[in-house]
Amino acid sequence: MENTSAETKGFYSFKMKSVDGKDVDFSQYKGKKVLVVNTASECGYTKQYADLQKLHETYGNKVIVLGFPANNFGGQEPGSNEDIAAFCQKNFGVTFPLFEKISVVGDDRAPLYTWLEQNSPNKDKPSWNFCKYLINEQGKVVAFFPSKVNPMGEELIAAIK
Repeated sequence: MENTSAETKGFYSFKMKSVDGKDVDFSQYKGKKVLVVNTASECGYTKQYADLQKLHETYGNKVIVLGFPANNFGGQEPGSNEDIAAFCQKNFGVTFPLFEKISVVGDDRAPLYTWLEQNSPNKDKPSWNFCKYLINEQGKVVAFFPSKVNPMGEELIAAIK
């Protein structure tokens, strides 16, 4: 099981599938800040897709945004990967990397989210959609931002700079 070893090795050892089914090797993010976000298409925070896209466009030279659709909270991501990709492109012009729908909490959560929780400063785990983990250039989780923190808000921008 390659992801079990990834949990112990670190962020850059993960390999996951993009929303269109392609393999993505996280080693390509070495030396860059990464913002990992669990997303949903039918949430009160869904409008944050627009701000995540703006963050990607404005600060893409400083941080890579990775979106992980999840249906863990309120059943607010019921669609297929194809539905999610179409929704994000049509409504928000999303061009940052989106991944296959995963589970971010519970018994079936993706190994990446187990790793994020275990390695975040306060052992934070998503409490709702659009929670954000900031990983620094060395692959260390340096901050967790709850759903209410806007991607273009001062707190998050300061952490990226």
